[in-house]
Amino acid sequence: MLPSNVVVRTCPGTWNGGAEILPSEEGAVATAVDKRRNEFAVGRACARAALSELGVPPCPIPSGLHREPLWPPAVVGSITHCPRFCAAAVAIRASYHSIGIDAVIDEALPPGLLAYIAVDEEQSWLTGAPGDIHWDRLLFSAKESIFKAWFPLTRAWLGFQDAMVTFSANDHAFWARLSRPLPHTCGGTRELRGRFMLADGLIFTAALVKSRIQTTP
Repeated sequence: MLPSNVVVRTCPGTWNGGAEILPSEEGAVATAVDKRRNEFAVGRACARAALSELGVPPCPIPSGLHREPLWPPAVVGSITHCPRFCAAAVAIRASYHSIGIDAVIDEALPPGLLAYIAVDEEQSWLTGAPGDIHWDRLLFSAKESIFKAWFPLTRAWLGFQDAMVTFSANDHAFWARLSRPLPHTCGGTRELRGRFMLADGLIFTAALVKSRIQTTP
């Protein structure tokens, strides 16, 4: 689903063997319940494994003020976890301005939530959407990935209604029209593109903001 120059590492969401929370990461989960601490530890373990594949030595990945992962200077990345799955994706900053990934259980959204996350055009499309896919949940996940790719570049909130997503079912792709543009250093575009896949009862989405000069294919 992701290009070859993006390193992805995954593990079961309940695994905690060898996963640790480093001292400088502890503040993000100091008062969290055990379930949240385990998710955090597993996510950081996936992230450090992915960084190692990039040649980055093991290092802390603390959290910012908005709970976003703070990556080493030369790296961009994203972490996701749901009840049965955890993943981290990282790449060299020279190749990508940002990455956003998300994983969710493949099931319908709770009643009433669709009106909160979907603009009118999306709701109209969903009424006739093709195939046996929970498109409402996929839309939710795509917007989560979009926000994760957006926020590190802008440090600004992007609500569900601030992105209109269009899907290409045949290509397993999506693109989003944003209410506000990305910074000029990232091309100043109002469009983000992404990919999705379904496997093992899960939905996976990813959004990428490419650098203007790619260092690898």
